[in-house]
Amino acid sequence: MADQQRPQVQEINISQEMRTSFLDYAMSVIVSRALPDVRDGLKPVHRRILYAMHDLGMHSDKAYKKSARIVGEVIGKYHPHGDSAVYEAMVRMAQDFSYRNMLVDGHGNFGSVDGDSAAAMRYTEARMSKISMELLRDINKDTIGYTDNYDGSEKEPVVFPARFPNLLVNGASGIAVGMATNIPPHHLGETIDAVLAVSKDPEITIEELMENHIYGPDFPTAGQILGRSGIRKAFETGKGSITIRAKVHIDEHANGKSTIVVSELPYQVNKAKLVEKIADLVRDKRIEGITDLRDESDRNGMRVVIELRRDANPNVILNNLYKQTALQTSFGINMLALVDGHPRVLNLKQTLVHYLDHQKVVIKRRTAYELRKAEARAHILEGLRIALDHLDEVIALIRQSKTTDVARDGLMNQFELSEKQAQAILDMRLQRLTGLEREKIEQEYQELVKLIDELKAILADEEKVLEIIREELLEIKERFNDDRRTEIIVGGTDFIEDEDLIPEESVVITLTHQGYIKRLPSSTYRAQKRGGRGIQGMGTNDDDFVEHLVSTSTHNTVLFFTNKGKVYRTKGYEVPEFGRTAKGLPIINLLEIEKDEWINAVITVDEFNDDHYLFFTTRHGISKRTKLSQFANIRKGGLIALNLREEDELISVKLTDGDKHIMIGTQNGYLIRFPEEQIRSMGRTAAGVKGISLRDDDKVVSMEIIEDGYHVMNVTSKGYGKRTPAADYRITNRGGKGVFTSNLTDKTGKIVAVKAVTGEEDIMIITASGVLIRMPVEGISITGRNTQGVRLIRLQEGEEVATVARIETEEEIENELPEETAEENEQVPVEPAEIEEAEQQAETNDEEE
Repeated sequence: MADQQRPQVQEINISQEMRTSFLDYAMSVIVSRALPDVRDGLKPVHRRILYAMHDLGMHSDKAYKKSARIVGEVIGKYHPHGDSAVYEAMVRMAQDFSYRNMLVDGHGNFGSVDGDSAAAMRYTEARMSKISMELLRDINKDTIGYTDNYDGSEKEPVVFPARFPNLLVNGASGIAVGMATNIPPHHLGETIDAVLAVSKDPEITIEELMENHIYGPDFPTAGQILGRSGIRKAFETGKGSITIRAKVHIDEHANGKSTIVVSELPYQVNKAKLVEKIADLVRDKRIEGITDLRDESDRNGMRVVIELRRDANPNVILNNLYKQTALQTSFGINMLALVDGHPRVLNLKQTLVHYLDHQKVVIKRRTAYELRKAEARAHILEGLRIALDHLDEVIALIRQSKTTDVARDGLMNQFELSEKQAQAILDMRLQRLTGLEREKIEQEYQELVKLIDELKAILADEEKVLEIIREELLEIKERFNDDRRTEIIVGGTDFIEDEDLIPEESVVITLTHQGYIKRLPSSTYRAQKRGGRGIQGMGTNDDDFVEHLVSTSTHNTVLFFTNKGKVYRTKGYEVPEFGRTAKGLPIINLLEIEKDEWINAVITVDEFNDDHYLFFTTRHGISKRTKLSQFANIRKGGLIALNLREEDELISVKLTDGDKHIMIGTQNGYLIRFPEEQIRSMGRTAAGVKGISLRDDDKVVSMEIIEDGYHVMNVTSKGYGKRTPAADYRITNRGGKGVFTSNLTDKTGKIVAVKAVTGEEDIMIITASGVLIRMPVEGISITGRNTQGVRLIRLQEGEEVATVARIETEEEIENELPEETAEENEQVPVEPAEIEEAEQQAETNDEEE
């Protein structure tokens, strides 16, 4: 007995239970909360709000009623969730900047485009809008099915008749479990035209629909869509991305100043936050030339005024605003909706076909309903006609009957009437016996007979059903159609790449060890002869120093390669410009690099193609060659450029044409030269092969492209450098240990950089403390491989050279060559025995390799 009273414990597989429970939860969210139905374009909460308002009689021609009453009705009968969720959904349906055709007519404060929230539900009032009445039209004519509410006490509609394609007209957005939908709103007239076109030509293509009927999204906040490629992709596949830009015009004033006026915003952009963002950019000097910023918006329309300095270029500033603020945004389209209770990604035509199929069902169900009503009425009228034709007998029979039941049975038996017909005769008023009333009965019966024939003909012919759909859609278009708001810009001066508005100029981009990046004009740095003191080109902390410096153009693509082998990209003009002594912007604000990741190589690219390659070399001497075209599409979060082996890191990347010679140098003074074709072209994520075999305690410091006529320039950590003819370095096979390239002592320090130079360029030497010196390469002595070189930069005690970069020669050399001491120009030879031993060892290693 005691055992029977114990609670029963059921053993289950926890893994299986978790899968089942999570799947049930996910499907509940997908079907019952987050995704719209393709037929009426509504989520359950929106459908329940409108049905509750319809049930309460809050139609568009009735008085407004408190929002709290509507919310209470919804959560009490149909939607057992929080009242705030229901009210917020209703508020959005009443906002003219959220819905293209509002489904709720709100009275009171329902929020603003500045992000202001609506007033509490006890203060606001609402009713159905005129167009939302069309969603529920004929709902009482058995046009749709009903289901039990959450507790089985009420019935709610499964879907609305939806007499216009609401899914496309008002769009939808929602996040389910493992999927999300984001459907933009479209123009009512264009969408109806598209439905009509599909009804007339089921074989019509999406291209034809786009060209002649539905041109693209039409947002309630207007704005401009740049190009049709994103629209075409979304219409054809159900997924795509479009660029939306604010509508802006530039006013030129008599005093020479210009004003940028914003009159329309991209969809879902908060105007107050936009103005605040612009103010922050001006304050941080990331955009210069703006003198005043005002929001002059009122009930007559939007107007944000940006006043500019007299010398400012309004097009350049406007372009920077597009790039750095929400004046230009992307809208990711994902046309995901429920089809027969299952989530499906739909293209444009599929969406229209599903809506059209729903309308066929609605019209057929309505017609069948009206047919049943007409046949039922005709049946009654047939009984009345019989009674009128035998009026005396009917009256006599009724007078002779003791009860109603006896009279009913008598009528049914004597005149072969049905029970309903007999009851109708008994219920007939005496005034129907007049001649005029008898004529009305006959006329009504004949009209019903004709109507029944028409209804049966409709049910038997689908083309008649389609014709009714077309007529009713055209009626809605005539009543509610308005002008398109969003302009689609295709070609012309209004649709140009942002960089076309950016002046093309030569710039220097610097990146510090701690990750501060900035852009400066190349003219910032004054050319100096070797031995100069340099200028302060970067303000740094005590523990920071300039690590990367590249000369490029504002229009070129800058590729950033990290120690983890990932690559990120940006445009030259997207790197913010700062003053000469400013630290710059943290690179994490420009690129989405990880915390334990830093930039180890920076190169620039003008055009991506298959004829060029990127050549990679790692700290451990591993090299790889990959086609440049594989890096054309780099997402915002970066791409893997090569897979690194344990404890290795990427140190250099070069752009080649496939026929170059590669030179790899190490910090201990060894160098290898080989044709790049010895390393076959590999995929983007390949690990690579051995480029140089390293001696103990050695590592790669540089990898360069070298050609005949070039010189090999070495720069050491103590500021010494030299040039050696490339011909002094024989061509070997990849993977060798290299040959001796420089005499290193405690005085010179180890090799910091090995550069391939022609003598026509400048170099930039950067110290760990941020001091820079720019000098022409032709001023550096040419010596053999067995020398240490000359002093290139005077360093204070404890200071070392951090990095070296090539700069294109653009300026006249202004400084005279300073006097040199014997110590500075001293050529220190290496002992012949030491050279011979190193050469022999290198040759032996090459042969072994």
